[in-house]
Formats: sequence, structure tokens, C-alpha cells
Amino acid sequence: MDDNQEILEQAAKWKAEGHGVAVATVVTTWGSSPRPVGSKLVVNEANEFLGSVSGGCVEGAVIGEAQQSIVDGKPRLLSFGITNEQAWDVGLACGGKVQIFVERAE
Repeated sequence: MDDNQEILEQAAKWKAEGHGVAVATVVTTWGSSPRPVGSKLVVNEANEFLGSVSGGCVEGAVIGEAQQSIVDGKPRLLSFGITNEQAWDVGLACGGKVQIFVERAE
């Protein structure tokens, strides 16, 4: 079983248990990126999660946006990268860029 299959099965399990669930997916990368396109992270409203979209460097921000998506039902396209101005904010220290699509699981 690959990671994404396990992640999607967990999403289905949480939904079947009545949890609010959101799925985040890496949709675009540029340069050095910790996770490839297609990588997934699933989150429920209890802040439990499985998977990874960034190797940890932006996971907290993605989980926060996923929580908001569970509440408001709106999908999000998140962009993370690193610039001199962002060096100490949430970003990718590896110098790459990544876009992550977050949506509530229905």
C-alpha cells in the first residue's frame, strides 16, 4: 500500500466516524521541494493528521488552513516559498516553492 492510499483510507474512516475532514495535496513544486507533487496530508477537526506535504516546514500552516476549510467548506490554494523577507516566517528553507490545494472531504 502506498502512502497516499493509506492517507485516503484514513480520511474515509474519519468521515465514516462522523468527523469533519480536509485533504491537502501538493499540486505544484519549483526548485528544491521536500515532498513531490501528489503528496497528501489528511486532517480532522480534532487536529489529528496523517501524511505530509512539506516534510514539516509548513505543515502547521497547512493544518490550520485545513481546519478552516473543514469549518467553512471553502477550498484553498496555498503557496509557500522563501524570499529574503520571509526568511524567518513560514516558508521553505530549502529554497524551493510549493503550492498545496486544501479542500474539505465530502
